[in-house]
Amino acid sequence: MKDQINRKRMNILSFRRKLKIFATVPPTDIAHLKPAYKCTKRWYGNSYGGFYIHPGLLHEDSIIYSFGIGKDISFDKRMMKNHQCQIFAFDPTPKSISYIGNLPPDPRFHFFDFGISDISGMERFFLPKNKKGVSGSMTFSHVLDQEDHLEVRMKSLWDIMQELGHDRIDVLKMDIEGSEYRVLKSITETDIPVVQLLVEFHDRFFDGEIRSKQTVELLKDKGFEIFAASLSYEEISFINTKYVHENETPDSPP
Repeated sequence: MKDQINRKRMNILSFRRKLKIFATVPPTDIAHLKPAYKCTKRWYGNSYGGFYIHPGLLHEDSIIYSFGIGKDISFDKRMMKNHQCQIFAFDPTPKSISYIGNLPPDPRFHFFDFGISDISGMERFFLPKNKKGVSGSMTFSHVLDQEDHLEVRMKSLWDIMQELGHDRIDVLKMDIEGSEYRVLKSITETDIPVVQLLVEFHDRFFDGEIRSKQTVELLKDKGFEIFAASLSYEEISFINTKYVHENETPDSPP
């Protein structure tokens, strides 16, 4: 009951925060994040942990990778409910591992206690300054504690796919607290087939820098176009135009 109350509170606070950002963010800071590709979009999950998705490309055999779980699987639950598909979820954060371990098992939800990086191996993982917080990162920023860290296993996307026996990804969701820039750069240097890419950009962690601009350009060069953005322009949904038409199916029920 306490966890449910905390999740509802977090969801309300997240929505209020996004409204504030929407009202105050300079238009020049988000111009590169405006959707340019028109297609069906639906929000999956709550305000805190959700993303827009194009449901017409999904079915029960779709492969979904979800990086950065924290203590919120509202997005993953919606994916499983609407499409009966398998979720492959990843998070090396101690609090996340504990949270998932206390949930009722679901045969469609597969959790792995390592994270994604541009290379495979052990990496230093910084934990949040706010000890009530959950999410850490291998990329240091002002919200993390430089003295509070641990060594965790990280793997490249290619190595993970090889390990799990997948040759393509229908949805790649990534909320990895500022490490998305280096990981996405490494992905654009490969030819890994990804149809939908959902990313939370953490430009707010790096004062004076809008790191997502360069990343968006790299993704565009690989055929990824933005089709949806959250109210705060932090959760951005890309679609790979190389794969859209060959995979599209009639829209799914809400």
